[in-house]
Amino acid sequence: MSKKTPMTGKDASRIQRAASQQSGGKVGKDSFASRAQRAAAKNGAAGKKK
Repeated sequence: MSKKTPMTGKDASRIQRAASQQSGGKVGKDSFASRAQRAAAKNGAAGKKK
């Protein structure tokens, strides 16, 4: 069974950059890169509440 690792802002940034380069600078709001960015923001906010 695989271990879940939370998405970080650094991870999301790397994914966003790669997606942007492949699509000529545009990333759709329903793309994996956008979902990664939202997850990183959510994980960052959850970490600050502790």
